[in-house]
Amino acid sequence: MTEHDGPETTRGRTIARWALAAGLVFAGVSHLFWARKEFRAQVPPWVPMDADAVVVGSGVAEIGLGAALVALPKERRRIGWIAAAFFAAVFPGNIAQFTQHRDGFGLDTDAKRGVRLLFQPLLVWLAIWATGPRRAKR
Repeated sequence: MTEHDGPETTRGRTIARWALAAGLVFAGVSHLFWARKEFRAQVPPWVPMDADAVVVGSGVAEIGLGAALVALPKERRRIGWIAAAFFAAVFPGNIAQFTQHRDGFGLDTDAKRGVRLLFQPLLVWLAIWATGPRRAKR
């Protein structure tokens, strides 16, 4: 463990944390630029905010979370839980996409939208696992 890593971790978790960070930053930037229109179409109509504001806000949040996962390694466990909460918070939008048969990002069938639903809980798990410490030896 180095002073910059915070609690002890494994190489696999560190790689997963960096990959998660890169994915979050990429997704966040895509919210703000080339995929903004696609993301606006994914915001359920029951969200009480302007769809563009939701897309921009979630994009900024993703960029911030991704950057924090790398820039603040001593806080990685706390940031991991915040990222997990973020992934859980957007899950109702994924459910709405499935139940309302909304196309986007190539998810143009119920089967494809259903598979996507299975991956959101995996992101929650990954955010927690990748940012946690190695288990103590018994």
